[in-house]
Amino acid sequence: MTTPVKNPTRPVERPARRMPGWAKVLTAVVVVLAVLFAGLRLSVIPGLNDLFGTETKDRSGPALLKSIQDISRYDAASGNFQVVVDLEKDTKFLPDAVRGTRTLYVGAGTVDAFVDLGKVGEDDVTVNDDRTSATLRLPHAALGKPALDPDRSYAVSKQRGLLDRLGDLFSDNPNGEQAVQKLAARHIGEAAKDSELTARAESNTTAMLQGLLRSLGFKEVRVAYGT
Repeated sequence: MTTPVKNPTRPVERPARRMPGWAKVLTAVVVVLAVLFAGLRLSVIPGLNDLFGTETKDRSGPALLKSIQDISRYDAASGNFQVVVDLEKDTKFLPDAVRGTRTLYVGAGTVDAFVDLGKVGEDDVTVNDDRTSATLRLPHAALGKPALDPDRSYAVSKQRGLLDRLGDLFSDNPNGEQAVQKLAARHIGEAAKDSELTARAESNTTAMLQGLLRSLGFKEVRVAYGT
């Protein structure tokens, strides 16, 4: 009986090796990072922004009037403020390069100081019989809410960890700067309290009322504030 002889030159077939699970995850992360950095590089190459640019269309609906409020206050002064906000958020037991954000934001806004003339009662106005002298007692000036100016407020820089960058790729966060905007408005409001804005408002209100009443024939006009 003859035994078949194996061909020594024929390669031995081996089963294909399967890629481990951790290698697949690592490959996916590398591909995502490559796409991210490629997009960043394309955005800075001159001429490609026009070729691959986006078109903005405003599909907003009409603005609806919700309510009307009568205003009896006299806006007598307005202050312009600017603040630099440095907001950092860290995660415990993780380095900033992996998870964490730091935003440098310049906030510019205004705060109005006003006198509420609607709180003036009949007993707060005294006029002599000849209608040549008048005494008015008004409430102290107050501050309105800080209003940020979007045209003069902007983010200088925003540092994000790797996990935060990957999260931004798969989700939109329209309130991404809401935290720094609120913080900027709070600092502006605190600065307005420490300023002389209310004193300027009372001085301007006094000058306005004296000019108005003197034009009506009053020779002496006294204005006081407080109870």
